[in-house]
Amino acid sequence: MDTSKLMFRDGLMKGERILVTGGGTGLGREMAEGFLKLGAEVHICGRRGGVCEETAGELMELHGGKVVPHGCDIRVAEAIHDMNNEIWAKDGPLTGLVNNAAGNFISRTEDLSIRGFDAISNIVFRGSFYMTQDIGKRWIEQKLKGNVISILTTWVWNGGPFVVPSAMSKAAVNTMTQSLAVEWGRYGLRFNAIAPGPFPTKGAWARLSPDAEGAKRMDSGAANPMGRVGEMHELVNLAVFLMAPGAEYVNGQTIAIDGAMYNASGGNFAMLTQWGDEQWAAARSAIEASNAEDKAKRTV
Repeated sequence: MDTSKLMFRDGLMKGERILVTGGGTGLGREMAEGFLKLGAEVHICGRRGGVCEETAGELMELHGGKVVPHGCDIRVAEAIHDMNNEIWAKDGPLTGLVNNAAGNFISRTEDLSIRGFDAISNIVFRGSFYMTQDIGKRWIEQKLKGNVISILTTWVWNGGPFVVPSAMSKAAVNTMTQSLAVEWGRYGLRFNAIAPGPFPTKGAWARLSPDAEGAKRMDSGAANPMGRVGEMHELVNLAVFLMAPGAEYVNGQTIAIDGAMYNASGGNFAMLTQWGDEQWAAARSAIEASNAEDKAKRTV
């Protein structure tokens, strides 16, 4: 990300301590970098602990400040609790949480296994709740203000053909966002969400556009009304707006950032109804290879 395109004053987030789940790569890394550049202390976590350590070192070398990596499987509530105990004990209470960790892949729903469904729902649905509840309870008990952003998709409004586990899970997190904004607003806690359109990241593209034609189409942004994909600094600026001081009255909202793609086409994978068995077999092979590569890097 070109941090010179951040639209906020230096030091805006000084005094903030923010945890970004899935912060070692992709959109999580970009947001972590943006928060760090503006003065926040940043914590990042993921199953690939080594990747988080590398990212923390690289970001601190670029910008100084403090980035703390954690190896944590957010599918396990006890692991979340232990990590947050460590953060509170060593560094102090968090002021913000970004529920960014996710998993996804395209598949015909009739081809999905229960294991495949659980792989997505356990991260996005259960993991986001486990993390939010564990941190929220600490804020309430200690009478602290707190701020949560969850990264969703526009599918929460119109469904996600061929990505049903993700669409279901993201829709649940959207409902959590709206519900807790009301229930916990009285404690000084805020809950908002971002629904990004196409922002190219290696991990997502490998599982959502494993065919060359689809990857080319998504990379070019040709289907988008603005004729391009999103730029990382644009998403980071929105995340900073929601997380930094100054917008405290924004609560319970999910904001799309997709160049109006959702308005024009629904922003989902409906075009894959044209695929046949051969194309789906090729897609499965490509996705399995990408999964194997990632699995080899996990430490928890």
